[in-house]
Amino acid sequence: MDWARRKNIEIEYIEPGKPIQNAYIESFNSRFRDECLNEEMFLHLEDARTKIERWRKLYNEERPRGSLGMKTPQQFEDEFKNEI
Repeated sequence: MDWARRKNIEIEYIEPGKPIQNAYIESFNSRFRDECLNEEMFLHLEDARTKIERWRKLYNEERPRGSLGMKTPQQFEDEFKNEI
């Protein structure tokens, strides 16, 4: 809170029991929990960092997205650049 105040960042809270007010992060949290946290056993902090980073790369770089026509972000970017 102190950091946010120093940076002039206004904190907006969602109402208790209203996760739909933050649907994107709630959706991400659900995927992260189901696909990573519930599937892995973390032996120590560095192991957790390594496994979470592997999942992050899969999620952000290799996973096809419905919003991109079932293409990976890299495929979408490559096609976009070729059209220019």
